[in-house]
Amino acid sequence: MKIITLTLVALAAAGLALPQDGAKKAASGPLNPAMTPIGDPTYKKAMGTIGTKGDAWTQTTVAAGVDSKPRTGTVTTVTGEIVEFSCYLQLGKHGEKHRACGQKCINTGQPVGILTADGSLYMLMEEEHDPRRDGATSDFRKAAAEHTAHIMEVSGTLASLGGYRAIYVQGFVKK
Repeated sequence: MKIITLTLVALAAAGLALPQDGAKKAASGPLNPAMTPIGDPTYKKAMGTIGTKGDAWTQTTVAAGVDSKPRTGTVTTVTGEIVEFSCYLQLGKHGEKHRACGQKCINTGQPVGILTADGSLYMLMEEEHDPRRDGATSDFRKAAAEHTAHIMEVSGTLASLGGYRAIYVQGFVKK
C-alpha cells in the first residue's frame, strides 16, 4: 500500500494525472491520427501545386511598403495539407473528415493554412498587396477550398513576425 501511495504522490508532484475511468485520451501531437488527409499520408508527395515562384515581393507590395521597403520575406516552397486555419488551431480538425466543414469556412472568409508533416502551421494569403486590398485577386479561395484536406505544394514568400508565420502566394491577380 505504501508503494502505491508513494507512486501517486510522485505522479502528483511531477504534475501528472492518471486518466479517470472512461476518460478519453487526447490525440497526441499536432496531427490527429483520426483526421487523415487526402493523398499521401506521409505528406511527402503533393497532389498538385498552388502559387507561382518569383521574386520575394511583387511590385505592388514593394511600393506599398514603408519607404518602399516591405518586411523581409524568403521565397519558399512547402508541402503539406491545406487546412482551414481557425478550425485546426481551435479544434485540431483537419483531414478528409473535416473537408466539407473546412471548405465552408474558407468559402465564407475564414483563414487558409498549410499544415506540414512536422505540425508546422502557416497562414496562406495572396501576395500582391494592392490587388489583394482592392479585391482584384481571384480564385485563391476557390483553389484553397477545392484542395482542402489535400496534400499540396505551396510556393510563395515566407514572412514571420512575433511567432506568426505566413506564406504569401503569388499568381492570383485578376487579368
